[in-house]
Order: sequence, then C-alpha cells, then structure tokens
Amino acid sequence: MYQRTTSPTEPAPTAGRRRFTRKALLTASALGVVTALLAPVRAGAAPAPAAPTAATPLAANGQLSVCGRQLCNASGQAVALNGMSTHGTQWYAQCVTDGSLNALATDWRADVLRVSTYVQEGGYETDPAGFTARAQKFIDAAHARGMYAVIDWHMLTPGDPNANLARAKTFFTAMAKKYKDHPGVLYEIANEPSGVSWSAIKSYSEQIIPVIRAQDRDAVVLVGTRAWSSFGVSEGSNESEVVNNPVRASNIMYTFHFYAASHREAYLSALDRASDKLPVFVTEFGTQNYAGEGANDFAMSQRYLDLMKRKKISWTNWNYSDDHRSGAVFKTGTCNGSNWTGTGVLKEAGVWIRERIRQ
Repeated sequence: MYQRTTSPTEPAPTAGRRRFTRKALLTASALGVVTALLAPVRAGAAPAPAAPTAATPLAANGQLSVCGRQLCNASGQAVALNGMSTHGTQWYAQCVTDGSLNALATDWRADVLRVSTYVQEGGYETDPAGFTARAQKFIDAAHARGMYAVIDWHMLTPGDPNANLARAKTFFTAMAKKYKDHPGVLYEIANEPSGVSWSAIKSYSEQIIPVIRAQDRDAVVLVGTRAWSSFGVSEGSNESEVVNNPVRASNIMYTFHFYAASHREAYLSALDRASDKLPVFVTEFGTQNYAGEGANDFAMSQRYLDLMKRKKISWTNWNYSDDHRSGAVFKTGTCNGSNWTGTGVLKEAGVWIRERIRQ
C-alpha cells in the first residue's frame, strides 16, 4: 500500500522442490500425520518446525475452490483464511525467515502468508529471475509450515496493470508451472489498480488468467478491483461495475483493501454489499491510515473484522515486517534479531492483529 498514488480525495503519503500432488493431499485424512503430507515439500524448502500435533490449515483443508460466493475447502465447506502479508521483499526479505515463519505458523496460528513481489520500486523489473526465486523460496517455506500462500503481483505505480502485462505473463507462467500440482497457492494478479477503468482491469485479467490456467487448472485466482482494490470507492464508483460486468473466468475472487483510520462507512458498506453478490478476499488491510501510518483505529477495524467473520471473508493484514510505520507489526530492529514469538517484539498493531489471528 505504501508509496502509491493517491485518489483525488486523499493527500499524498510521506513515503515509500519437489511437489506433491493435489490428489495425494485430498485423499489423506484431514487429521492425518502432517509430517507425511509435507515431507516432499520440505525436501526442497527451508527447514520446517517440528510437526504440530493437529492438522495444519493446508493439511486440514486441501485444495481450495470458489463455491458460490465463498472460499471452500476440498470437502466443499466454506472457510475463511486469516494471516499476514509480507512487505516488499526487495526491502524486508530479512523479516521472512525460518524463525519468523515458525512464529507465524505456530505462535500466531496463521492460515496464510501473502508473499508480495513489487513490480517496480526496485522490485521484479530489476531482476525477474531473482525475485521469482525469492518469492518461490518464501512460498515453499509457508507450505512447509502448513500455511497457504497468496502469490501477490504487487503492481502499484503505474496503476494500470496492462503496463506490466508482459512481465506478469512471464511471472505467472513461472509460478503456475512450479505450483500446478500444489494445493497451497492462490494467485493475486493485480495488487492495487488505480487511475484506470474497470474495463481495462477486466481486459488484463482475461489475458492473465488463461496464462495461469494453461498450467494450473484448479487454483483460485484473486482479481484486483478499481481504485486501489476498493471496488472503485476511492475514485467515486462502487461495486456495481464489477457486478454488472464480471471477469469471464471461473474459480476467481475479487479483492478489497481498506485502512480503517481512513476508510470509513462508505468502504465498509461497499464491502458488505459486494460480498452479497461476489466472492471477495481482503488481501490487504491495516488498522491505521491509508499509508499504514498514524494512530490505530481498533474500533473501526473490529467492525470490519466482525463483518468478515460473519460472512466468512478471508483476509491478510499489512504487514509482517519491522518497518518504522505503525502498520508494520514488529518493533523496529526485530528483523535483525532472532526472537519472533510473544508480544514483546510487537508494536501495538501487532499485538492486536496477532490476537485476532489466534482467535
């Protein structure tokens, strides 16, 4: 969310393996031995923690799909994933370690890690092969700990996803080839489109989704919406443009982002209305203002979380780093150390969101 172009109504912010098959997982008991399920993944990933005594989210739920307006598990039951998003991996790769992911999986009890690969701002465009490998390393590490992974193509500036169409095709071809037999991925194809029409976003989506489907026929694809994934609210529109002209693809969800101290009743109402008609995944939110800065508004944040819990809307919070802003969960300097568990290493927002994930 940081360093994005703002809407006309907002002031500018101050800154910026080996695979195992889906079939094998889906036929295993949800309460089976997690180590046996995940061992092939661990063979090519970062070291994993000791096997937990209960099934992990990935082992318990298996391949996800969209059923109606809900995210559903392999048994067709509606599920809601709760977890965290990394910050840009060009800046905060040091915050995504064996220790931090062990903490996220076992201390925080998260279901999902969103791995954010920025396209510009010193990200993917500077080293496509390197940033692809980095994202895969973190995705593999999440899988090894029984968490799902959202593969976030973090396009931000320029706001038109079509500006990076060729790069997106290359990136998602590589990702879909690697994870085509793995049930633990969701593909987020455009982080926060802005200053561009819904029809342009729809056109982009209908070009990228077939690239993914050519390799991976089953995984859920997450489609960004207009005006920084606000269903158009930040640019004076609403969800009706998506409802009346949906992307022509199956097994997809639409993304919504909010920052509770800035995004008030109009945004909350849009999320409520949109999720009555469309499958929605909140892939990014914060308890602060739209730049991830300033005081936390936990009361407004809780209203969003209550709505999402009631409607079984999945979410990932921004962000799992020690950036100086109030929206980063760790105290500054934490990522240079080795202690990740408990609340002593967390800022106020980190303490609050950890407790909500643990619930």
